[in-house]
Amino acid sequence: MTDLTGGETVSISSGGVHVNADRYESSPFAAMKAANAVVEVAHTKGFTGFHIRVRAVGGVGSRVPGPGAQAAIRALARGGFKIGRIDDVTPIPHDTTRKKGGKRGRRV
Repeated sequence: MTDLTGGETVSISSGGVHVNADRYESSPFAAMKAANAVVEVAHTKGFTGFHIRVRAVGGVGSRVPGPGAQAAIRALARGGFKIGRIDDVTPIPHDTTRKKGGKRGRRV
């Protein structure tokens, strides 16, 4: 979470801080816990609303945000804040970047 200009970071939280196993870091539960941690800090700092920027991997990876993105947005909305706008800022190349695996692809 940053201020409107993006220059000053107010709070940071990620899924890996709130769960024990690596495989649960990208889960909706971890995203919800991380968003709730940000909500607590935002309440203490006096924030009343958010603009949300959602980012997927992009490039040769997935262009669709993961399952945790929706859970995090819901947790922010349930925290009692106004949500101004939700922007998708996934980096999408105009030419294509080459997938790994070589000319013949991944041979199993």
